[in-house]
Amino acid sequence: MSDEKKTGILDHLRELRKRLLWSVLTVVIASFVCFFFVEDILDILKVPAGNIDLYVIEMTEGFTSSMRIAIMAGIIVSMPVLIYQFLMFVIPALTRQERKAVYIIMPVITLMFVGGILFGYFYLIPPATKFLLDFSELVGAIPEIRLSDYINVVTRLLIAIGILFELPVLTTFLARMGIITSHWLASRRRIMIIFSFVLAAIITPTFDAVNQSIVAGTMIVLYEISIWLAWLVQKRRQEPTAEEDPESQ
Repeated sequence: MSDEKKTGILDHLRELRKRLLWSVLTVVIASFVCFFFVEDILDILKVPAGNIDLYVIEMTEGFTSSMRIAIMAGIIVSMPVLIYQFLMFVIPALTRQERKAVYIIMPVITLMFVGGILFGYFYLIPPATKFLLDFSELVGAIPEIRLSDYINVVTRLLIAIGILFELPVLTTFLARMGIITSHWLASRRRIMIIFSFVLAAIITPTFDAVNQSIVAGTMIVLYEISIWLAWLVQKRRQEPTAEEDPESQ
């Protein structure tokens, strides 16, 4: 390997280390600040479940659950910075047109992530928790929900749905760069439908078909939106070529 290539690899590694350090530092600071608002955040998280009473069994459970809440909130608050650091690491390898696309989608990525969290908060957690609580009462048991269990379920679901909502943005960006096409996405629709139900079974905390269908249906709708957006981007990319043809004749 030549000295020039070694220098290039070292530069990339230094840049990666720099971006990772800034990302970790941002999450740590945001989590530290959120720790002082854990009680308020927990009250918000309990609303979709009907403000149920939560219990701790282990001596350290209250503290560890509070840390989990603070870290989860810190990641959500830090998301714009995390996205920025990632894109700044990728941008040097992109063309001028691709960089322009990156700057455009930056705020969209953040909005879609927040939109996914809100969707999970208002439309997924309420039916999921209701099913679990009603099922416990159906078998004659009095539900006493552990704080750590509830936080694990809610945070996993919210962050997973937030990430899934990035699918249309990602596919639009890849279509703009010419890596994928709407036809390529449409040809894999059946595979995506099966994958959506498998992933829904992993994400959702319940085994009922209703909640899993809500998650799977959401992913399928996002995929269809991705196909439409990819087609729209392709059409816009082809328009300049169509306009240049008459001039060349």
